[in-house]
Amino acid sequence: MTRAASELLALAKAWIDGDPEPNTRAELSALVAAGDLAALDERLQPLSFGTAGLRGAVGAGSGRMNLAVVLRTAHGIASYLKEQPAVASSPIVIGFDARPTSRGFAEASAGVLLAAGFRVVAFARPTATPLCAFLGRELGAPITIVVTASHNPRGDNGYKVYGADAVQIVSPVDREIARHIALAPAARDVPRVALSFAEAPPAGLSLRDPDALAGYFSAISAAVPASAVARDLAIVHSALHGVGTAPMRRTLVEAGFTQVHVVAAQAEPDGAFPTTPFPNPEEPGTMDLALAEGERLGAALVLVNDPDADRLAAAARLEGALSVLDGNQVGALLADYLLGSCAGTARPLILSSIVSSPLVDMMAKARGAHSERTHTGFKWLWHAGLELERRGCGRFCFAYEEALGYSVFPAVRDKDGIAAGRALAELAAALAGRGATLFQRLHELYVEHGLWASGARNLALSGAAISIGALLDGLASNTALTIGEAKVLGVIDYRVGEASRPAWLGSAPLLELQLDDDSRLFVRPSGTEPKLKLYAHVKRSITPQGSLASSLSDARRDAATLLQQLAALLQR
Repeated sequence: MTRAASELLALAKAWIDGDPEPNTRAELSALVAAGDLAALDERLQPLSFGTAGLRGAVGAGSGRMNLAVVLRTAHGIASYLKEQPAVASSPIVIGFDARPTSRGFAEASAGVLLAAGFRVVAFARPTATPLCAFLGRELGAPITIVVTASHNPRGDNGYKVYGADAVQIVSPVDREIARHIALAPAARDVPRVALSFAEAPPAGLSLRDPDALAGYFSAISAAVPASAVARDLAIVHSALHGVGTAPMRRTLVEAGFTQVHVVAAQAEPDGAFPTTPFPNPEEPGTMDLALAEGERLGAALVLVNDPDADRLAAAARLEGALSVLDGNQVGALLADYLLGSCAGTARPLILSSIVSSPLVDMMAKARGAHSERTHTGFKWLWHAGLELERRGCGRFCFAYEEALGYSVFPAVRDKDGIAAGRALAELAAALAGRGATLFQRLHELYVEHGLWASGARNLALSGAAISIGALLDGLASNTALTIGEAKVLGVIDYRVGEASRPAWLGSAPLLELQLDDDSRLFVRPSGTEPKLKLYAHVKRSITPQGSLASSLSDARRDAATLLQQLAALLQR
C-alpha cells in the first residue's frame, strides 16, 4: 500500500539532505516538486541487503543503486567487521565491473573502509568477478566486495559480498551486515577517504592489475591441464561488452589453443552494452553475433561470457550446424570431464542445484561420487561443498546450476565462466582428437543415463482472491494427483521439514513433484511479481543410432506440454 504523502515527503527530504551526490539529489527533488507520490514510494523502498548483497536499478533514493546507498552499505560492513575477532591484519578486497557507476562505487567503498581503519586491496580497473573471488581467498580477506550487476539489464548495478571463507555470504552474516547498514548515519556523514584508483593510492590502499594475477591462471592450468591434441580447434569467444575477453583469451592461449577468435563488436568493456541491452546469454538473440561469427569461421566451439565473466554459455556442432547447449547440457559435459579428472583421488564431491537436471546427479552416483543437491545459488553449493569436505565425505570436484553457472576448481569458490570455458574447450579438444563432438558425447551420456530435457514457464496470477500459498498447499496435499497422463508419486514441500535437512536445503517456498515416468516438476513463487515459476525435467530413452537433434526436439516439446498441463491444473 502506498504510504501517506506526509510520510513520503519527510522520507524524501531526509534522504535528499543526506545524499552527497548532486545528480541523485536533483533527481529525487524533481519527483518531490512534481508531487509524484507513486514514484517516491517506489524509490524509497530500501534495497534489501541479503545473501546476494545488493542489486537494482541505478537512480536516486534508498530503493536504487547510488552513491548514498553504497556509502551506507560500506559503513555497515566496516561496523560489522569491527565486531569480528582477528580481522585487522587481513586486507579487504574490492573489485568492479565495467558498468558506468561501478568504479565510483568501488572507490567510495574503499574510501569508507580506509577511514574505518582497514587495509584495502583493490583492482585498479574493471575485472572479472572470478579473479576478485580468487584474490579474496588467496589473501584471506575477511570480506571481498565486487561491484557488479552481472548479467542484469544495462540500467542496473549491484554489490556482491564474499565472507571470510571466500564464499558468498549467507545467514547470519547477511542479517548482521544488514542490521549495521540500517544503523549507519546519513550518507553525507559517513567518514571516508577521498581517492581515485587512477591516482597514487593513499596509505592503506594497494592497487592490483588483473593482468598480473598469474596465480589465478596457474591454478586453472593445474586443475584443467592442457592436452596434446587438437590445439588448432577453432574457438570463437564473446565477452558481451564485459571483462571476459582478456582472461578467456589468456587461459586458452596458455593451454596452447592457436585458433582463438573474438567477436570484435563485443570484445571491449562497455557498460552501455550497445549490441545487447540485456546482456544475459540465456536471453533469445543475445548470442546471435557470436553464432554468426562461429559459422563464418567454421568454429567447432563458441564460448560466451556474461559481462562479469562468472557465467558461461556455449554452442557446438550438431549435425553440422552450431547449436546452443543449454545450462544442463554444459553441466553434464563438464561433470563428465571433471569426474574423469578426479579419478584416483579422494571420493569426488559433485553438487548441483535442486532445479537443475537430475542427469548430473545420476552420472555422479553411477561413478561412485558423492552427489548433493542444494537450493539455487553458489553460496549454497559451496557452503555444502566445504561442509561435506569437513565431514570427510570427499573432495570438491564440480558444482553447477542450470542458469549457466559452473565451478570447476576449488581456487574460486563461486561460479567461474573463465575456468569453465577452459575446461569445456579441453573436453571439446579431447573429443575432436577421436573425431567426435560435444553433442556426440552428450548422445553417449544420454544412451547410458537417459535423455533428460528441461523447460521453464512463468504463470502470471491475477485477482486479489488468488493466494499463492493456497495454490502450493493444494498441490502439496493432493494425494491422487495426475498431470496429463503422468501420476505424481510424491511431493517434496520445502516449506516444511527444515530440521530434517541440511542447511543448504532449508525452508523455501518450493515444491518438487516426482512423476511415475521419472520426470520432475518444480513450482515456486517469483520473489518480485505475482506469478509462479514452473520448471520441468523429462526423461526419455534414445538409442545409439537415434537422431539426437530429433530426440531432443521431441523431449523438449514433451517438457513444454507437461508445463502447460501443470499450468492448467493450477489455474482451475
